[in-house]
Amino acid sequence: MGEATAAISTDQVAHVARLARIELTADEIQHYTGHLGRVLEHARELEDLDLADVPPLAHPYPLHNVFRDDVAGLSVNRDEVLAQAPAASDGQFEVPPVLGEES
Repeated sequence: MGEATAAISTDQVAHVARLARIELTADEIQHYTGHLGRVLEHARELEDLDLADVPPLAHPYPLHNVFRDDVAGLSVNRDEVLAQAPAASDGQFEVPPVLGEES
């Protein structure tokens, strides 16, 4: 695993595992030492990038909201809709009680 494992030791991986309350076997510690070493090496490579001319971004793609015009249009007649409901009262739908509540 060469240079990548130099980024972190097996003792450090075991310590982090203990802090996270993760039980790892010796083989798992060895396995994750290599993986974590490569992750840390990649992070180090990212730190070396020259980003002085790169503006901060919230998202990598330009985004914009698309809204339709808020235009009043035809609507349905409330009495016609309520006439099709299984139960209606005082201009409202009647529904069964929620969570066992009685009206």
